[in-house]
Amino acid sequence: MTKKKFTLIDLFAGCGGLSLGLEQAGFIPIYVNELNNDALESYLINRDNQFPYLRKKLNSNDIKDVVSDEKFFEKFKSEIKKNLNLDLKDTPVDLLVGGPPCQGFSGIGIRRSYSVDKIQLPSNHLYQDMAYMIFKIQPKIFLFENVRGLLSARWTKNGIKGEIFNDVLNTFTEIPNYIIKYKLLHAKDYGVPQNRPRVILVGLNKNYFKDVNRENIDAIEGGFLPKPTNDYPNIEEILSDLVDKDFEYGGESKFYGKAPQNKWQKMFRSNNNGNSGYLNDLSEQQYSRHSETVIKRFNFMIKNNGKIPEELKTKKFAQRVLPKVWSNNGPSITTCSLPDDFVHYSQPRSITVREMARIQTFPDWYKFYGKRTTGGIRRAGNPRTSIFDREVPKYTQIGNAVPPKLAYEIGKNFLKILKNSL
Repeated sequence: MTKKKFTLIDLFAGCGGLSLGLEQAGFIPIYVNELNNDALESYLINRDNQFPYLRKKLNSNDIKDVVSDEKFFEKFKSEIKKNLNLDLKDTPVDLLVGGPPCQGFSGIGIRRSYSVDKIQLPSNHLYQDMAYMIFKIQPKIFLFENVRGLLSARWTKNGIKGEIFNDVLNTFTEIPNYIIKYKLLHAKDYGVPQNRPRVILVGLNKNYFKDVNRENIDAIEGGFLPKPTNDYPNIEEILSDLVDKDFEYGGESKFYGKAPQNKWQKMFRSNNNGNSGYLNDLSEQQYSRHSETVIKRFNFMIKNNGKIPEELKTKKFAQRVLPKVWSNNGPSITTCSLPDDFVHYSQPRSITVREMARIQTFPDWYKFYGKRTTGGIRRAGNPRTSIFDREVPKYTQIGNAVPPKLAYEIGKNFLKILKNSL
């Protein structure tokens, strides 16, 4: 008996955090869309061995080129049949997911708006293209995710609070045959060592799920989204085996400081080749260069609960020390996209790409393509011209990603729904 393949389409995929978690749950990607070349390459290089067909004609950049191509869906179905031997007429796509760029909805994005109304920014309307893809493909399940700020965002300065999300919700609700549920999830409740609140909207196709007409029920209670796992790792638990006592500023550690000490470190260091054992070679553990003044400031912060003496303060200084152990309120940090956002909990330095990747729950075998970091307008993009003209270095790719552990828990829940419908 042939094992059922549960298929996945990922739009606005970034470096692939959402896909990775869903793949770990049991889905296989059959098509990926990502505008930025570096982020798309990060996605593809981690799937070249297992899903080589994505390199052929099963990936795209700008979704607007896709939805404007009248013949795209015919070509898409043909390539799927050719490369995967799947006839989408007989075997519908199981899951379509997407997280359109959030720069226009996040708090940081709002501050960088350059006085441009959000309604004028093309990047803030990409959910409409996603909805069109859903309408044309008719997956059994779709998922839309975005930042918490979407719930309160306004189209204009004098607009109504929450009006953008109302447009988003109405757009997806108008797609025929779907029942829609949404909820604000916190990644901390699903084994991720940070708050990371995300709006998750799920649509179930009524043609395949006859028992989903539960209008007045919570998304979790109704089974659309998973219940929290309440498994809270802390920072020291996930990062301690990466600590190199002999690290050098501007240098790189290529080997682990110690063997994996707990289940979290074992999870991060597990091989991706199906063999037992753990990784020995370390990647992406390159250290930033810091001046003596900065190192002195970091040392003081580590020893004094993040406090900074007056003589070491700067106008733009906004760094925080990563806590070893969470407070009584649980995980509270949110991963940002700059290396200098956080100071290591025990060493006077900013965190590395690999450490940031672990905080996002990426495994250590996962590779990231492109520059390590960049700054200013090159990283943020200028909404006055095009927000797409920005660079997306490794730190930003990781910071923008959906934590794979959160995606994994969501994926397990979706598989349960799909299997119950067979």
